[in-house]
This record gives sequence, structure tokens and C-alpha cells, in this order.
Amino acid sequence: MTSATPAPSSQWARLLKNQGTWVGSFTQISPEGQVQQDIPSEVALIPLNGGNTMRQEIRKMPPGQPPSETVLEYSSLGRGVMFCETGAFSQGSIQRSPVSDFGAELGLIHSSNSGTERGASRLRLAQIYPKQPVLGSLTLIREHLAGTDPVQRPHLSVDQLLGTWVGEAETVFPDFQPPRTMATRLELQPAGADSVTQTLSFGQSPAIQSQGQLVGSALRFDQGRQPVTVLLLPSGASATFPTEIQSGQPFFLEVGWLINPTLRQRLIRTYNDRGSWESLTLVVERRV
Repeated sequence: MTSATPAPSSQWARLLKNQGTWVGSFTQISPEGQVQQDIPSEVALIPLNGGNTMRQEIRKMPPGQPPSETVLEYSSLGRGVMFCETGAFSQGSIQRSPVSDFGAELGLIHSSNSGTERGASRLRLAQIYPKQPVLGSLTLIREHLAGTDPVQRPHLSVDQLLGTWVGEAETVFPDFQPPRTMATRLELQPAGADSVTQTLSFGQSPAIQSQGQLVGSALRFDQGRQPVTVLLLPSGASATFPTEIQSGQPFFLEVGWLINPTLRQRLIRTYNDRGSWESLTLVVERRV
């Protein structure tokens, strides 16, 4: 998050929903879904100057190596950053170019004071395309507020996602046009051995149906002009991304988070057919 033009007050207020000290780890994951390295971390977001400045302290403690610390202070948000009402956010490239690195971080936040789950947790995912049309690296960041117990969630499986999910999507735009909300519906049904059928609808738009094949830890949707991969990850997480970015085609990057068996969040960063960042959508959905 770098300094640029002043952020609207509503965006800054949403950033403040992330304040506190977040304890967790940065997990490096291969594009095929294999965990490669897990580095314990602590990220503090500390409001200063009456809440008008944010101090961000990032500490990583790699096993067998000296700890590292990065400190940032900013009082406005960069052009590539947007927040949703819950405090969910994304930061990253505003334009895709085949001759430069491209990617984004997508972050979800969840607070609960019911049942056995108390406190707040965040799930963040960075997806990087290093000067190439196929994914180069993934970093999964799982965090909980200091002083609270982390919630243990299982590695995501297709079976956990089967069924019908209904919810609401909030879309915000980098040009600060008014946000939009719409109803969502997602149906995922088995369609034979290691295969599923997905039916997705947003608002009044026609439903989109596609078929995915389970290959290892990935669901591959190969129909259409922009094939998509969904990686099933630890802690109920999923990463959705273009299998190979096709020039001249719109595409999106997505993180999903199965918070409990009946509640899921998804955050979607959408790019148009010219590779320009167009919108950020938060979907909160429940199994029916």
C-alpha cells in the first residue's frame, strides 16, 4: 500500500477494520498446490495521528534464519488498492503487461463471537505471474488477532463445496463509481468420476454453466476462451486464476474461504479484455 492520491474516507475507514496485531504465517505454495515453505509471521496495523496515518510492521521469522522486519507508514492508499465494507481488500497490478510482473493480493476478514469461535481471523492470498501467461507462485497468509486462539480449518475438498450456495455480492470500482450489490447463486454437483458441474449466476444475468475436472489438488475448467484453474488449499482456502492468460480476453483472480461448513467468502479481482483492472467483488454466501 503506497502513497498516492488521498483515499476517500470510506476506503480509509474500511482499512481501519484491519487494525491490530495479526499472528500467523506466510505459506509458499506451488502452482500445482504443494506447500513448499511456511514462515511464521506477525503483522501489526497501528493507526497514528488520530487514525489518519497507518503504521504497518511486518515481521517474518523463517526457521533457522534471523527474523526480518519491514515498516511502512502511509496516510493515503495507492491506485491499486480497494476495500470492501467488511474490511476485505485487494492490492496489486492495475494493468497487465506481458513484459512485466503481474499479480495481486486478495484479503478476507472474518469476526465471530458465537459458539466456539471467538475473535477475528484473516486469510490473504498473493498470486504472481512473473512476465509469463501462467502462474508463477502463490503465497497463502493465514492470520488471527493476537490474544485469540486460531481456528483450525481442514484442507479444502470438493465434497465440502458440493451443493447450492446463495448469497450477496458487493462490487467496488477503482474509479469510485457507486458500489453495486446483487444476489448470487452457485451450484456445484458431481458429474461422474473426478468431475463436477458448476452453475453460477449473478443478479439477473443468465446462469453460466461449466464442467470441472479434478486433477490432483486442482479443479480445471477448460471450456470457453479463458480456461480457469481452482486450487484447493489448506485452511478451507481456494485460489482461482487463469490457467494461462489469453491476450484480448477478460479474466479474474479469486480467493475463496470456507469459514465453516455453511459459510463461505470469495473475493474476485476482475480485469477487462485490455488487461486493465476493472472491479473488486466480495461474495458472502451460505449453503442452503
